[in-house]
Parts: sequence; structure tokens; C-alpha cells
Amino acid sequence: MRARQFPGVRSNSLATRLFLSATAWVVVVLLITGVVLSSVYRSASERAFDRRLNLYLRTLIAEVTAPDEPADHQFQSLGEPLFDLPLSGWYWEIDRSDPDKKEARASRSLWDNKLPKLEDQGIELSLSGVRVGYVDGPEGQALRMVERPVDLGADGKFRVAVAGDASEIFDESRTFDYYLGGTFAALTIGLLFTTIFQVRFGLAPLKRISDAIADIRSGRAERLEGEFPVEIAPLARETNALIDANRDIVERARTHVGNLAHAVKTPLSVIINEASAHERDPFAAKMLEQAEMMRNQVAHHLERARMAARLTVVGTVTDVAPVVEALRRTMEKIHRDRDVAIDVGVSPAAKFCGERQDLEEMVGNLVDNACKWAHSRAFINVSVRPPSGAEPAMLRIIVDDNGQGLSDAERLQASQRGRRLDETKPGSGLGLSIVTDLAALYGGRLTLDTAPIGGLRAELLLPAV
Repeated sequence: MRARQFPGVRSNSLATRLFLSATAWVVVVLLITGVVLSSVYRSASERAFDRRLNLYLRTLIAEVTAPDEPADHQFQSLGEPLFDLPLSGWYWEIDRSDPDKKEARASRSLWDNKLPKLEDQGIELSLSGVRVGYVDGPEGQALRMVERPVDLGADGKFRVAVAGDASEIFDESRTFDYYLGGTFAALTIGLLFTTIFQVRFGLAPLKRISDAIADIRSGRAERLEGEFPVEIAPLARETNALIDANRDIVERARTHVGNLAHAVKTPLSVIINEASAHERDPFAAKMLEQAEMMRNQVAHHLERARMAARLTVVGTVTDVAPVVEALRRTMEKIHRDRDVAIDVGVSPAAKFCGERQDLEEMVGNLVDNACKWAHSRAFINVSVRPPSGAEPAMLRIIVDDNGQGLSDAERLQASQRGRRLDETKPGSGLGLSIVTDLAALYGGRLTLDTAPIGGLRAELLLPAV
């Protein structure tokens, strides 16, 4: 049957591999980019926050180093009201580092608390002589803090520190991450749809070739037609060349089979005619018997060669109903003297994946055999068996008669080449064996059983379209 499904829904398809690899790279690249941008933005936020803290720090250091400043001098608010608001999250602190002096001053916002020392946390001085880091402030607040030691010589050593509420950095970074994540999620979805489109568009020529080959196999076309991309065009050319070569080989095989048939049958006919003229001679009778056997054998093997050659032709489909109806009319005329009625039931969807003459030969042999042995009636029923597991759709052709039927041993004997159960019936005895061999070449099979109406049932399974 023609494949309608776009190639790539299966895990081992080229389309799936391209889609998954592109998706993986998109996700990895966007994740790495997101992490880098988030880190860069947070670093930029910290630098901006640190510049603000360093401004306050330099102002405090200028106050500390001012000459003739009384010890009880009250520092200004540094232009930030939050330094005067208790536990606001913004603090400054100045204390002396001299062992013999423990003087300390701090912003009103610090209340009676102390700021942790970055030196105690192992943070080293930067090249500018400042320590920067995160600390826990009063009531568990997360603070961003800058700290600098100041040596005034004879006036003593001081530690000046300024801390600000780090939640500003965290909140800005979190908001940026939220918008960044939303943007990248939308970008990922857009890129995935773009990838799907690119894969479908890029592999469309392969799908077109697949559909064209299916058309060739089903008989709707003879060659791959149309323009293909430069990467696919060699495949199309080689496929067409293979189809042409296949047809040439089949045609030559048919010619050779025909030549062989004429070359062998003519001498055999001469031998049979000469032996028939001396029928009373025992030697001539024996020669006639052997010549008949030779003719049957030659006919059988030539027929098999002809069938094998014909089966190599690609893309032939046969409607079953017209063939069966034509056979019914023909067989009723042939067996008119026996007054055998043939009933037919054929599914309109029944199509044989093969040549018409092969179907006529197989079904014709079965119907002819049924009419020879039927008392009064024969039945032909054709249906389509749907695909099951690994087995494709099959034609189920049943031919029944109401004759005397066959035993198990007789059914086995009847399917053997050239074996006849009744010499009074006309024919060579090759009919059922030819059907069996031809069905096997098509991937089908013939089985014999007892018909519900009492005679023989022949059930033939053949590939369907």
C-alpha cells in the first residue's frame, strides 16, 4: 500500500535524528547563554551597587582624615536618609584598630549592633585596598559590604565599613532571570517550530521519492519523474536506471523462455506422434508414456520460468472483480453440459498486487477444478484480509464445490506435480501444482480443506494492494 505517513515518526528515522540533534543543540546553547547572561547581569548589578557603597566609603574616609576634627564629631547622613532609620539595611561603621583604643562610631540605623568584619571571614584586600563581600547583618539581613583599613600614622588606625541591603541585588537579578527565562522559553518554542519546518522542508524530496517508488510498485507510475535537488538527483537517476535494466532483463528472459518452449516442444510432439502411430508396439507404448511425462515436466518448468520472469516486473495492479466475473462466464460455458452453477462474491476493494494473466491462471485452475468435480454448484468468494503484525494485507480467495471432496491423503497427493486422482477427467494434473508454485512466487499460499457444502475448499492467499 502507498505510504502516506511522513518519514520521521519513528525513532530510527533521519527526520527524528535531525530534529532531536537540532533540539538538543538549541536547548544546550540557550541554557548556556541564559546562565552566562544571568551571571553577567548579576555581576553588573553588584558593580553598580559597589560603586554606590564606595562613594559612601570615600566620604566617611574623608571625614575621618579631616584635620582638627573633634573626637565627638557627628558624621553627616551621607545624603542617604536610610542611614538614620533604625535597622533599615543601610549601615556604616568606623572603629579603631589600635589595640589600646577601642573607639567606635556607627550610623543610627545600626542601633546597638555591630557589623561583621570581612577580614575575619578570610576576604583579602583588592588591588584598590578594599574588601568586598556578603555578610549577615542585624536580624539576619543579607548585606553587601565594603570595608577599608585606614592608617593615619600618629592619629591611629581605623576600619571604615559601609553595608547596604543586598536584597536589591537579589531582587533585580531574580526579575531579570524571570524575564530572561520567559524570553528564552518563547525563543526555544520558536526555534523548535523552525527546526520542524526546516526538517520537513529539507527532507521533502526524500518523501517525494518514497511516494514515487510506492506509485511505481503499485502500478500508478513507471519511472521517477520531476526535478530533484543535486544531492538526491543521483539517487533518482540510478533508481530509474535500475528499473530500466530490470525491464530489459525480464524481456530477454521472456524471449529465451519462448524460444526454449518452441525448441523443446516441437521434437517432443514429433516423438509422440511417431509413437502413437505404433501404439501396439510395447516399445512405442513405453516411449509414448515417457514422452508424455517429459512434456508435462517441460511444460511445468517452462511455466515456472515464465512466471518467475513475469514476477520481476515492478508496479502491476489487477482489479479482481472483472477477472473473477470473466472466469465465471467462461467456466459456465465450458462446463455447460454438466449444468454447474457458479456463485460469485467479490469485495469491491479487492486488488491483486501482480499481473492479470497470473491471477487468471491461478483462479482459473481452481474454478476449473471445482467445476470438474462439483455435482451442481461452485462458489467463489474474494475478500481482503487487513494487515496483521508483520504480515501485509492479503487477498483471500475461496473456491468451494459440492462434489465428493478429498481425504487428507488425497489432498496432499492432489497438490503434487502431475499427480491425477482420476484419469477419466481431462487435464495434465499440473493445475494445482502450478497454482501452488505461482502463489509461492508471489509470497502467497494455497491450502486445501473440506468445504462447508461437502466438497473441496481451495483457499488461496495472495498479496493485496
